[in-house]
Amino acid sequence: MNRSTVVAVCGKGGVGKTTLAALLARLLREDGKRRILVVDADPAVGLGMALRIFPPRTVNDVRKEIISAVREHAADQVDLAASVDYKMMEILEEQGNLAFLSVGRPEEEGCYCQLNTLLREAVESLSSHFDLTLIDAEAGVEQVNRRVMRSVSHLLLVSDVTAKGLRVAESIREVAEEAVDYRRLGLVVNRVRDPVEARRVAESTALPLLGFLPEDETVREMDAAAGNFLEIPSCPALEAARECLVESGFLPS
Repeated sequence: MNRSTVVAVCGKGGVGKTTLAALLARLLREDGKRRILVVDADPAVGLGMALRIFPPRTVNDVRKEIISAVREHAADQVDLAASVDYKMMEILEEQGNLAFLSVGRPEEEGCYCQLNTLLREAVESLSSHFDLTLIDAEAGVEQVNRRVMRSVSHLLLVSDVTAKGLRVAESIREVAEEAVDYRRLGLVVNRVRDPVEARRVAESTALPLLGFLPEDETVREMDAAAGNFLEIPSCPALEAARECLVESGFLPS
């Protein structure tokens, strides 16, 4: 059986990782014949805000429910295992062919390991029900390092034009070589001003390049107004993101 297509968007905080994920969600939603699962795996919950989707329950809420059931001896392990998949399907927020899952933001300290484990199991379980799963990962290398992304088939690494952003992207690839059995990996460089800058960035990294996203006033305005990226009109950044999807093989040319 072929593995599901699971795409994780990863990168340093502040480079535009969530913006790219939001643009990709907008593009993938255009094909109404394909069912798309979008996962906001970052506790900062930026993707949900960008898409204006605010599910009433999150993976973290399910985590708390499971802990409560164990403490109260309300269910044995077999019942709990059987109920987790159902609970995850229950908390999906659906809009047309797109379903949205949010990891949520835990209030307690020291619970990220449990939450990441449950998130990994949720992605592995739910992705088989969809044609494509798109994950906005937590910034940095932690979720990759903890094998939260072990079922990912495609890694999209995002950087801006800075050396720091590129080095983090390269670090994520190094960690992924050990932790993720991915089929393809590529770099998308965000906020590029001109071809000269694009060429300079391309020459400064060995990462395989999928494309460049230009600085875009439409994106800036959407961010400033807390607009819905699922409704963003055609603009240079959106069309550049489309080219990246075509290059990745997720959209027909």
